[in-house]
Amino acid sequence: MFKDEHTICVRGGKGGDGIVAFRREKFIPMGGPAGGDGGDGGSVYLRASTQLATFSDMLDQVHYRAESGNSGEGSNRTGASGSDLYVDVPVGTIIKERESGRLLRDLSEPDATVLVAKGGKGGFGNAHFKNSQNQAPRIRTKGDPGEELWLSLELKLLADAGLVGLPNAGKSTLLSRLSRARPKIADYPFTTLAPYLGIVAAPGYRSFTLADLPGLIEGASEGHGLGHQFLRHIERTRVIVHVVDLFGEDPVRAYRQVRKELEAYGRGLAERPEVVVANKVDLGSPGERLKELQAAVDRDVVPISGVTGEGLPRLVQAIVERL
Repeated sequence: MFKDEHTICVRGGKGGDGIVAFRREKFIPMGGPAGGDGGDGGSVYLRASTQLATFSDMLDQVHYRAESGNSGEGSNRTGASGSDLYVDVPVGTIIKERESGRLLRDLSEPDATVLVAKGGKGGFGNAHFKNSQNQAPRIRTKGDPGEELWLSLELKLLADAGLVGLPNAGKSTLLSRLSRARPKIADYPFTTLAPYLGIVAAPGYRSFTLADLPGLIEGASEGHGLGHQFLRHIERTRVIVHVVDLFGEDPVRAYRQVRKELEAYGRGLAERPEVVVANKVDLGSPGERLKELQAAVDRDVVPISGVTGEGLPRLVQAIVERL
């Protein structure tokens, strides 16, 4: 199951309490205060991990709490501090405060780490309060509670290039031919309900990540269909690979419909570098249809067949040039 949103509660560990104690040693009849301070509570960190692709593994747990510090001990011994807790999330996770929506951090790099809930400070033992006016204090302080926060986690895939287009344009077949990814492929719309990532080998020992993103429909920018759930993942892609079914009902209209949704969504998607692909040339002579599409987009269009592999080397080169 692909899960790209999750809500969790994080809480730092409580600080340990300070204690009241006095020295009780042989030959020292008037021992002074010796109550140690409490240890600090552990803190909670979120860490970007390349081992996770979605939040699916986190669904069974909502609350994350670090270890509390231990209380102080006699002989001025400070209690042990609580262990920090590291919670792994997928690379590309955006962390927001749930109530305010305030952005806390964008974990877009592997192993990037952010402190989200600081542990409480340990309390003072009575030895801390000894002074010339009070040689035998009987006061101590309790440890502070750790910070607690509800967080909204949102995943945006990180890919060099993303395949976009109407449902059934042939994006999944294309990804399976260019990489070892195996998305679901069928001859009906909406077979792709979650993004897929693949690594494409390019000439010169280079490679790039390519994402097959669920098909757009009219009104996607307003939340129709997969809506913002789909468009959110395009924000991360450096290059848009716009796949058009050349033998669909109206290729020009199909291209313009997807462009309209990208422009309506905003966030710079319409200005992103784009490679336009005319797919399914194996179904007939592309001649006039290809010319009409090229005239409409006012740029070169790469004719390909995701089924036979025709034109794929040229497409890979075109993507590399845009990158």
